[in-house]
Amino acid sequence: MTSEDKPVLPGPDPDRNLERALRLGPYIDRALDGGPELIVEGVLKRTVGLAMEAEGCHAELGGRCDVVAADGRHVETEVVGFSGERLFLMPVGDMRGVVPNARVIPVSGTPEVVVSDELLGRVLDGRGYPLDGGAPIRHGERVALFGQPINPLKRQPIRSQLDVGVRSINSLLSIGRGQRMGLFAGSGVGKSMLLGMMTRNTEADVVVVGLVGERGREVKEFIDESLGSDGMAKAVVVATPADDTPLMRLHGAWLTAAIAEYFRDQGKNVLLLMDSLTRFAQAQREIALAIGEPPATKGYPPSVFAKLPQLVERAGNGEHGAGSISAIYTVLAEGDDPNDPIVDASRAILDGHIVLSRSMADAGIYPAIDVESSVSRAMTQFVPDNHLQLITRFRQVYSTYQENRDLVSVGAYQPGSNPQLDEAISLWPSIIEFLRQHHGQRVDAATSLEDLRQLFQAVESSVDA
Repeated sequence: MTSEDKPVLPGPDPDRNLERALRLGPYIDRALDGGPELIVEGVLKRTVGLAMEAEGCHAELGGRCDVVAADGRHVETEVVGFSGERLFLMPVGDMRGVVPNARVIPVSGTPEVVVSDELLGRVLDGRGYPLDGGAPIRHGERVALFGQPINPLKRQPIRSQLDVGVRSINSLLSIGRGQRMGLFAGSGVGKSMLLGMMTRNTEADVVVVGLVGERGREVKEFIDESLGSDGMAKAVVVATPADDTPLMRLHGAWLTAAIAEYFRDQGKNVLLLMDSLTRFAQAQREIALAIGEPPATKGYPPSVFAKLPQLVERAGNGEHGAGSISAIYTVLAEGDDPNDPIVDASRAILDGHIVLSRSMADAGIYPAIDVESSVSRAMTQFVPDNHLQLITRFRQVYSTYQENRDLVSVGAYQPGSNPQLDEAISLWPSIIEFLRQHHGQRVDAATSLEDLRQLFQAVESSVDA
C-alpha cells in the first residue's frame, strides 16, 4: 500500500475541544472548590518563656495553630505576631511536652464561641468549656470571640438610672443603664466586697461575670456568697484564674464581652462585671514583651493601651430595639498609686470611676468610697436638677471637713469662726453613717435619695429651731 492509499485519520477539532472545555469547566471548578484545602505544615524552631516561633507555615494574625507534642498531644496556640517567615505563637493551655522541630499545623478559622440561653447558670473557662462539671454548650449561635463595637452614632443614649442597691452610689454617684464604670482600689480595701454587693442588688435581666487573673479560691466564693443560687440562675460566670496562661486570661475577658453582647442583642439589660481590668492588661503585657514588643510606659507596651478601649467599647447601650450592657470594671491601683498607667488609662476611657479609700477602710467604713475622688460622668443626663443640687451640697460639706480635718482633730478650730465648717462638723457623724452600709443590706434608689435629703433637713430643722 502506497502512502497515497493510506487512510487519512481525522485531526483534532479545535472548535469541538473548545466547546467541550466550556461545557465541563463549571463542573471542574466545582469539584476543585469542594476538594480538601491544602495545609502547609511548619516546624517549631524556638521557644522562649511562653512564646513559640514556627517556620514553614502560614496563618493569619489571630489564627490558630496546633503544635504536636512528643506524646502526640496537640497543643493549641494562637498567632500573636510574625517577623519575616516566622510566626510567633502563644499557647492557650499547658505547653509541656513540646520538643524542637515539632510539627506546627495551621487550623482554619478564628476563635469562636457557642452562645445560647443554655449559658445561664453555667461556669466556663476562657475557651467556653464548662468548669462546673456540666455538659458542654453545643446548641446555639456561633459568634466570634473578638466582636466589633457598635457604631457610636447608632448607640442609644443613657437616659435611665441603674439601681445598684448601694446608698452612696445610688445617691451621690448615680450610674445609668448602659454606663461603663471603673471601680478603682488598692489591694485589701474592699473591692471584691463592693462588687459582690452590686452583683446581688442590681436589677438586671442577665448578669455576666468575668473573673480574670484573680485568685482561684475567689471563684467559688463569688458564686456561693455573692451570687447565691437565685443570682446564679440568671448569671454566667467566666473564670480564668491567675495560674492560667496569659492568652487564656485574655480570652476570658473577650468571652465575657461576647456573651454579654449576645444577651444585649436579644433585648435584655445585662450587668457585666469584670474583675479585673488590670489583670487583663498584665496578660497582654506578658504576651507583648514575650514576642519582643518594646515597653513604653512603666513596662507596659503600646499594645496594652490599644487593647483596653477595644474591650471596654464593646459594652454600653445597643442600637434601637436592643438591650444594654451596664459594665463595672475593677482596676487595681498597685501601691495605691492614682497615677498608675492602667489606672490613668482606664480613667480616660470609662464613663466614670468609683475610688475606694484605704484610710476609710482602715477606719471601718465600708464600702470605703472616696466621694471626693469619684465621679459619674453620665449622671447629669438622667438625674433631675434637685437631686444634683443635693449632690453638690454634700460634696461641698464633705470637702470642707476634709480640708480642715487636722485643725478639728487637734482642737485648734474655734467654733463660730467658719459657718461652713460648723455645718460640716455637725453633719460629719451623720455623713459617716450615711456612707456606711452592711454588705447584706440593700438600699434602693428612691430610699437612697430620701436618706440624702433627710441628711440636710435635720440640720435645717435645728437651725430654724
